[in-house]
Amino acid sequence: MTKYVFLLTASAIPGAALAQDSTEDALAEIIAAQDAGEPADQAHYGQPPRGQVEPVPVVDDPAALITVTANGLGSDIRNTGQPVTIIAREEIVSVQGADPTRVLARVPGLTFSRNGGVGGFTGVNVRGAGSEQVLVLVDGVPVADPSAPAGGFDFGSLLTGTASKIDVLRGSNSTIWGSDAIGGVIDISTRADTGFQGSLEAGSRGSVFASALGGVSDDKFYVGLTGSWYATDGFSSAANGVEDDGFTQMATGITAFYDVAGNLELSGHLNMSESQLDIDGFPAPSFALADTGETQKALRYWGDIGLSYYGTDLTLRARYSRADTDRTNRAEDRTVAFESKGQMERADIRGEYRLVGGLTAAFGYDYQRNQYETTFDQFAQADIQGVYAQMGWVMGNLSVHAGARVDDHDYFGSETSFGADASYVLSNGWRVRASVGEGFKAPSLFQLFSDYGNRALEPEQSTSVDIGIETGRRDSGRYFSLTAFRRDSENLIDFVFCTGVAPTPCSPGQFGTYDNVERARSQGIEAEAGINLTSDLRLSGVYSLVDAEDRMTGNELARRPRNFGTFFADWQSQFGLSLGADLRIVGDSFNDAGNFTPIDGYELVDLRASFDFGDNFEVFGRVENVFDTEYETVTGYGTPGTGVFAGVRARM
Repeated sequence: MTKYVFLLTASAIPGAALAQDSTEDALAEIIAAQDAGEPADQAHYGQPPRGQVEPVPVVDDPAALITVTANGLGSDIRNTGQPVTIIAREEIVSVQGADPTRVLARVPGLTFSRNGGVGGFTGVNVRGAGSEQVLVLVDGVPVADPSAPAGGFDFGSLLTGTASKIDVLRGSNSTIWGSDAIGGVIDISTRADTGFQGSLEAGSRGSVFASALGGVSDDKFYVGLTGSWYATDGFSSAANGVEDDGFTQMATGITAFYDVAGNLELSGHLNMSESQLDIDGFPAPSFALADTGETQKALRYWGDIGLSYYGTDLTLRARYSRADTDRTNRAEDRTVAFESKGQMERADIRGEYRLVGGLTAAFGYDYQRNQYETTFDQFAQADIQGVYAQMGWVMGNLSVHAGARVDDHDYFGSETSFGADASYVLSNGWRVRASVGEGFKAPSLFQLFSDYGNRALEPEQSTSVDIGIETGRRDSGRYFSLTAFRRDSENLIDFVFCTGVAPTPCSPGQFGTYDNVERARSQGIEAEAGINLTSDLRLSGVYSLVDAEDRMTGNELARRPRNFGTFFADWQSQFGLSLGADLRIVGDSFNDAGNFTPIDGYELVDLRASFDFGDNFEVFGRVENVFDTEYETVTGYGTPGTGVFAGVRARM
């Protein structure tokens, strides 16, 4: 089976932001500059006076690490009590390859399940929350498929070629983000650099991955184009199969920012992707997973246009965004077996006003419309709108935030969310942080309107708390972080059979429907550490213990390993040679809610190397799954054996 994906991204960036990777980073610069007390015209984007070629962005300051997932705008990671991990482009490049899960494996609390190889459905669980309970954004745009049964995002459709930064918040945060932010928030920023950069790699299973970026700017604008192409012959998605299932994706994107005035910026992104994937099915008479000639084609569009104002005391950003996902499944005889169309439209405004001293007020409003239609389901839509306010106070080493949000949905009515966090930097460089947050997830359109739908569904709800201590930052020097967390979820939606026994949520003629019947609890610890053993050698690692329990049955949640972690080492010579190794350890789990089918734990080792020929040319290579470990993340689905890859990278 083959899969083709085309991605187009467009955006414009003012010359002042030419060194930025995203609008959020530009916003972070002005906020940082405001903290320093600079006038608005000088602080805009942190850029120098007109005519000076290279700005010096605040985000490059080793002391400043900017997150957008904590409050919806840009803020220093040290000023939030919420647990946030940021992976920059340099680390994405050092890991190598197209598969984003190899990068996300370095984030504590994250586990993965995949139906086959790269391109197959890939779910990312955060602290035991289901993949559909994680809000996924690209440049701040929600990209989940509204036509998916649970309304989640498939990471199989996302590759690393166009990614500049990955920002991951762990914990419920619907106060800022609204629906879907039960387990956490993942935001991927699109690359936006000047000049030209390109890479090409090839390797096992007939795999080829190419990516390129070009960008131009002056004092008032930036326009950049990104593109990537990936193709692989793959391997059989069915673990007992012999027929290779391939995947092909082509992606291209444009990013643009225009400096309308000294403190006013116009920005936009336009994206398109098209993909084709070979999939295995469940043919008669056994209806067990086996080799078939089925294919799935997916066409995705997403983008936004926005206007941002950066004043001395007031920051505002208004934006319209849209994301479309069309899928077509074909049987072996090439006839259409299933089609679905999902569309999300959203308008939002966010702002922050500096009241007095370190006191700030953040606020926002958003209106979102989700639509879907499938071969078996008629067109349907649901609207949700929300408003929030959050007070923040930064005084010396102490930062405190507290806020509330109210959402209104077409069918379940209103939902209120609260959240608060605190961070305190001790005199010895350690930081203590804590947060509490509520999350909710609106029922998906399929759960509401399909033949199995129930329009009386309530939203899923969660409350999460965590407390942690840390010192340093994860990408340099001595770093250590330890976090304890707990999340209780209720009103979880599950499929129930219609027994005819009253009371029942079933409508006449239904043999099954969806209902709010489940409760779950996830609790555990997350540990991170990094140290420079020498000036050339760095060792790092993350470990998570996640106890995810179905509170109705006492069983473990399906495909949630209790113990997992990633340990990695990087050595850089003085003459251009870099070597690295990654060890991924995942404990045992169960494939099903009844805990009848176990999934054995596993260990994977990857080796990496690269060599720089000056500043503009690099060769690199890696060996994945060095010991050819056989393992599963979903029972019955195959996983890749040893793979060898090599490539070149150039910049000018």
